[in-house]
Amino acid sequence: MDYTDLYINGGWRKTQERFDVINPATEEVLTSVASAGISDTDAALDAAEAAMADWAARTPRARSEVLRKAWELMTARLEDFARLITLENGKARADAMGEATYAAEFFRWFAEEAVRADGLITHAPSSGARIIVQHKPAGLAVLITPWNYPAAMGTRKIAPALAAGCGVVIKPASETPLTMLALMPLLEEAGVPPGLVNVLPSKRTGALVDHMLHDPRVRVVSFTGSTGVGRTLLKGAADQVLKPAMELGGNAPVIVFDDADMDVAIEGTMLAKMRNLGEACTAANRIYVHEKIAPEFTRRLTDAMSALKVGDGTDPSVDVGPLVNAATRDKVAEFVADAVAKGAKLECGGKIPAGKGYFYPPTVLSNVPETADCVQDEIFGPVAALQTFTNTEDVIRRANDTEYGLVAYVFSGDFKRGLQVCERLDYGMVGLNRGLVSDPAAPFGGTKQSGLGREGGHEGMLEFMETQYISASW
Repeated sequence: MDYTDLYINGGWRKTQERFDVINPATEEVLTSVASAGISDTDAALDAAEAAMADWAARTPRARSEVLRKAWELMTARLEDFARLITLENGKARADAMGEATYAAEFFRWFAEEAVRADGLITHAPSSGARIIVQHKPAGLAVLITPWNYPAAMGTRKIAPALAAGCGVVIKPASETPLTMLALMPLLEEAGVPPGLVNVLPSKRTGALVDHMLHDPRVRVVSFTGSTGVGRTLLKGAADQVLKPAMELGGNAPVIVFDDADMDVAIEGTMLAKMRNLGEACTAANRIYVHEKIAPEFTRRLTDAMSALKVGDGTDPSVDVGPLVNAATRDKVAEFVADAVAKGAKLECGGKIPAGKGYFYPPTVLSNVPETADCVQDEIFGPVAALQTFTNTEDVIRRANDTEYGLVAYVFSGDFKRGLQVCERLDYGMVGLNRGLVSDPAAPFGGTKQSGLGREGGHEGMLEFMETQYISASW
């Protein structure tokens, strides 16, 4: 079956208005998808409200078993989901398989967390009353997901919401709605009741989301995307004092000390920079290398980046697929041109290839000045911007000198110093001698303007719950 309509109340709903989904490797139309309007949004909220009444009343174990089944079914179909991710997003097969596996794991993790919404009973010291604390489903949740992880950003929100007992309406990115739509039959098969999860692709995102944020039944808004859009959503959410979970932009520093294991540092930096082609809020953006090892590090990183094969991600031999659209590719090219114009040295890459597809080659820039635009903003592409440092205090200051605080990476052979630096970095997450921090079992989120709340870990489910306190005497 062709899953390209709206998914509301366990069924497929057609619309007159549709929009095209483009394959970024070929610039060809993959298919057209239904575009939701306000009446569709109301129908989805009605369905979620009705379904949640029964779902929230089920035992935690009953909800857990459904999520566990979803993990089993998705794990059995990773290849299918990976191929769809590559077709609509462009990422190479290995990256797509990594995302599909990661996405499925959220169902397993929150199947385990569903039975662990622990409360407490204690004795109030002053009054002598008993303090009873429990966690209850917060209410209907609006989930808004980005295009860079078409599967994982959805499951990272759906799984904890369902574990908590909430019904949801999810608005996937217009560039990549197909993966989330394809997930719905799997959730049906796993036992998710009709109406509990609804998917509304649309080209009128602003109007639809604003309408939902002002519906009194909605109590949570969970968004992953840019800080600018996050600010707008927070303003809308304020009207109804909604519970916000915001995973926003990043400007991740990498600090490589002179005592770092060079092999570990290169491998970690490559992973932090090139996972998902750099189209991730966790991607390495500013790479600070101690000047003693900078020449060797630059040479080895350049060799590693130059060795990556660029092409259509459906080819298993390809390491680097296209960027998601022309605007993203052109912005990356502008970052490189700006840095070179301001004195950076182009070590490799840096030129848009001829032909179809939104490709940009793996690129290394050395001697990048602080005035370069790519140091101040997210690159969101396969460009490694290298700077040097000599003083620990100075590099910590430079690393923290940004409005963002999502993730940082530290490489050092001295574990004590590494931990000391990690603790002084104003970031919600830090990778110490690791280029990958994302894990369903860990609380993902940032400080400052990189967001509010956490996804994953035990905290991820609590974002969809309210704490209730009962005072009693017996």
